[in-house]
Amino acid sequence: MLAWTLVLFAIFQVINIPLITPPAPLGIVSHQFALTPEKAQSVIASWDTRARLFAMFGLGLDYLFMASYGLTVALGALLAAGRHRGRFSRLGTWVTYGVFVGILFDGLENFGQANQLLNGNMTVPGTALVGVFATLKFTLLAFGILYGLAGWFLPAE
Repeated sequence: MLAWTLVLFAIFQVINIPLITPPAPLGIVSHQFALTPEKAQSVIASWDTRARLFAMFGLGLDYLFMASYGLTVALGALLAAGRHRGRFSRLGTWVTYGVFVGILFDGLENFGQANQLLNGNMTVPGTALVGVFATLKFTLLAFGILYGLAGWFLPAE
């Protein structure tokens, strides 16, 4: 799972190249964190037709990536939890649930981004929600990855 997830991650790095512009120095991630209709519009306007196609393809492919990275991080957390006892081990269950909630946030974020790209639907709540969903997703995933790494590097019980 880890190898497949890393392959998909590498593909996303290639897909993101045409999306890197002065208003979008992080490509699609700049759009995720635009937070205002003006900033989101600026990011999208900086992309030509080809770049917008890359963005839409990436948003579609991300649904496959969600399953891949979600299972990878969740399995890593569960494997790490299995090496320990007590509170640390019980925390692993909650971390795993958190990863799946993060996937849900990623799906909602993608829906909002696609709505902006396809329909030009830039609203204050819509752009803010995309940013909130992205923040929650990245936070939950980072916590899952850190938990998994800590569980492997801490001495087993």
